[in-house]
Amino acid sequence: MSKTTTIALAPSATLFARLLATVDRLLMKSAEISNRNGDLPRPGF
Repeated sequence: MSKTTTIALAPSATLFARLLATVDRLLMKSAEISNRNGDLPRPGF
């Protein structure tokens, strides 16, 4: 019998997923600032 054990770890987030999450955070921050200033959102963004 083997005395070693393997543990299955969840894969870390891919680079693309991390990039999309960063872009999403930036867009949400921009929307919060626009909302605070009373600006209307630009169509298509």
